[in-house]
Amino acid sequence: MEAQRSPQLQLRHATTAANQQRFRSGSAAAQRSAMSGSVDLPVVDLASSDLRAAAASVRQACVEHGFFYVTNHGVDRALVEAVLAESKGFFDLPMEEKLKLHRTNHRGYTPPYAEKLDAASEFVGDLKESFYIGPIGDSDLQNDLNQWPSEERFPSWKETMKLYIATALDTGERILSLIALGLDLDAEFFHKIGALDCPSTFLRLLHYPGEVNESDSGNYGASAHSDYGAITLLVTDGTPGLQICREKDRDPQLWEDVHHIDGALIVNIGDLLERWTNCVFRSTLHRVVAVGKERYSWLSAWKAVAARQIHRGFHLSRAATI
Repeated sequence: MEAQRSPQLQLRHATTAANQQRFRSGSAAAQRSAMSGSVDLPVVDLASSDLRAAAASVRQACVEHGFFYVTNHGVDRALVEAVLAESKGFFDLPMEEKLKLHRTNHRGYTPPYAEKLDAASEFVGDLKESFYIGPIGDSDLQNDLNQWPSEERFPSWKETMKLYIATALDTGERILSLIALGLDLDAEFFHKIGALDCPSTFLRLLHYPGEVNESDSGNYGASAHSDYGAITLLVTDGTPGLQICREKDRDPQLWEDVHHIDGALIVNIGDLLERWTNCVFRSTLHRVVAVGKERYSWLSAWKAVAARQIHRGFHLSRAATI
């Protein structure tokens, strides 16, 4: 006789199945998708003195798009340029050098074709290559799991990435405060429930190739997917390619280009926050198409927190009514 699942496990199982179906339907529709130009996403000023107005803008963006821009976010341009330079330096290495830091324990280098975000894709894997840095601050994780390029070759690499992660953590907390206000909750809600006590935040550097082989015609830099965490903060080098599909169940799906705004970060909602708000906020399908030009980007994402915190977080759905 099968053991009875707890309500939490039943919910997690149902959510996982729904997301798997989303990916399957998204991939099938991609073969017959239609483009509809670019999308004008809301821009939220994190330095605004009117927090309620900013929170209302964030809420509207999360309900209608699942994506928005933030400005005055506290990430200095010099730091962005430093991360970009270090990222380019690593990805420019010969493959045999990069593979010395091949991904283990979800940290390190992932080569092209090793990951396929849309499981139903006809291709072996996505075109991108990436480097994954896990949470920093917990000595057990920091020392045992993260992999770092040689300090002899990249003397500033580690400190640059650590500084960016710390800065992104602060920015993410400010965004989550606005999200809480947008749900008619206290600005410190996520702090009070313990969701920020030990945030599981990672940094992922991404490189998309320029020219691709004929056999990769139609393949994606990153195939259609939604993020599974709470929120994601994205920085790009300005090269286009990011597209979103706001109506994942529409056939054919409509994919819209997300244009670059100099100095702004792109924020998107993940599956966890969609679930926490009882699907009022949307975790939007997105992908990166090949544009014939190299593209560099990186993201920092707030992943799932402890089960105790997730359970308490379900109270968000009570406030997330329209």
